[in-house]
Amino acid sequence: MPINHDAVGTVEGPRSRTWDHDDAILYALGVGAGMTDPTGFELEFTTENSEGVTQRVLPTMAVVLQAGGMNLAALGPFNFAMMLHGTQGITLHRDIPVAGTLQTTTTVTGIYDKGSAAVVENEAVTVLADTGEKLFTTRASLFIRGEGGWGGDRGPSGPKNAAPERDPDLSVTYTTRHDQALLYRLNGDRNPLHADPVFAARGGFDRPILHGLCTYGFTGRGLLHLLCGSDPSRFGSMDARFASPVMPGESLTVEAWRTEEGALFRTRADDSRVVLDSGLFTYR
Repeated sequence: MPINHDAVGTVEGPRSRTWDHDDAILYALGVGAGMTDPTGFELEFTTENSEGVTQRVLPTMAVVLQAGGMNLAALGPFNFAMMLHGTQGITLHRDIPVAGTLQTTTTVTGIYDKGSAAVVENEAVTVLADTGEKLFTTRASLFIRGEGGWGGDRGPSGPKNAAPERDPDLSVTYTTRHDQALLYRLNGDRNPLHADPVFAARGGFDRPILHGLCTYGFTGRGLLHLLCGSDPSRFGSMDARFASPVMPGESLTVEAWRTEEGALFRTRADDSRVVLDSGLFTYR
């Protein structure tokens, strides 16, 4: 049966979370910071005690730092092996501290019937617990195969933020580790799709795939270096669609085209297939 489309408007939270410099380092390593960066070890993101270096936080850590998330129970029962990440967006209202306590409130903002699947959208607002200052806002959609068909609104469709038909203005290539998913999952996403071959096979994959948010993190890290001078305080917002799964060990090439407002971007894997598209990036 289709999922509960009356879950639109469901609010979860506020929920609290405390983090410290170790969490920030683990996230940075999980999205390839250090050895895989062609410019060096990115010590400002991967260490807390290097002489002359002040630790900072990669902006895309927002996607794992928010407290809790959407109340999936409100959607009713469904096969988790059929759920894929559709889109992800973040807006940073300030740079993320290396330690603190935050509170997150998440709202289901839309559920759409795509016929063969359901798309569930949500938005989460995160504030610093001690001051109430807005820290970041995240947006996401889940693509749940086999859960459509109830005759509901199909929602927005069609390509957005398409990459221009010309060479990118800027690009950078990173190589993921063969155990990248096993490292990234320590940030909190223990979905067995990314670690268990048996579970991955139930979802139609011959082996565990890389987390979409890990690909997103590699991409955001590349955009930070390409467009923001590696300064997290200049990072504004980043929205993209997950176009194809990535296997751990593949290389990721981030391509960006400058615009008046920021940049359009996409990410390609080893065989030049697009794995992240419809990318829109803004920066200060």
